[in-house]
Amino acid sequence: MVQPLSRPAPVLQLVARYLDLIKVEHTLFALPFAYVGMLLAGERWPGWRVFLWVTLAMVGARTAAMAINRLVDRHIDGLNPRTARRHLVQGTLSPWGVWQLALLALVLLALAASQLNALALRLLPFAVLALVIYPYTKRFTWLCHGFLGVSVGAAAAGGWIATSGTLELATWTLWAAVALWISGFDVLYALLDLDFDRRQGLYSLPARFGTAAALWAARSAHGATLLLLLGTGLLTSRGGIYYLGLAALAL
Repeated sequence: MVQPLSRPAPVLQLVARYLDLIKVEHTLFALPFAYVGMLLAGERWPGWRVFLWVTLAMVGARTAAMAINRLVDRHIDGLNPRTARRHLVQGTLSPWGVWQLALLALVLLALAASQLNALALRLLPFAVLALVIYPYTKRFTWLCHGFLGVSVGAAAAGGWIATSGTLELATWTLWAAVALWISGFDVLYALLDLDFDRRQGLYSLPARFGTAAALWAARSAHGATLLLLLGTGLLTSRGGIYYLGLAALAL
């Protein structure tokens, strides 16, 4: 059950709560996806201006996605012992405050897209739609992990588009590689809530097919990730350093 908001917190404590809400460390983890797309799309460093706006776009998208996800799931989170101490459940942050954060993050994303190129700006509505739809998918499909993967994988495609202003075959293979990588990990993560999801009628691959099938699905997704990254390297005529990196990733 969502608790009423207590008395106002000091500013630094409030900032810390918002950073915890959006899991800012996950944003730092996701930034390299955008940077990889940015670097693979060009033959040289695109410049600090592009780097800055790609970073801000990624921060805006990731912040909006996490804020919307927490808002949509706050009542479900209150029923799950694993998530019952999240800020919106405990009342240490207000829904209105988190909505404001999400809106500001979307404004930052839109501003960044407008500073990059025409294609980035034209594709902005689709990016926002993906961020908004994903939190609802666990209510109607066990393919929800794939929706998350596609949303996060868009960061790699976004980095590519920011640099080149184009969508090429390698853009899609890189996007698919990141999407499957994230999807595989999300399937493993969903094992933590397998019993809860079944009791609440929520959808996930483990809840629908069981643990053994979920593990094989994650393995398959990560195997396909390696193949797609290999294909991306071939399509972009990468050199030996790329394949050494791919070998390290495989290990």
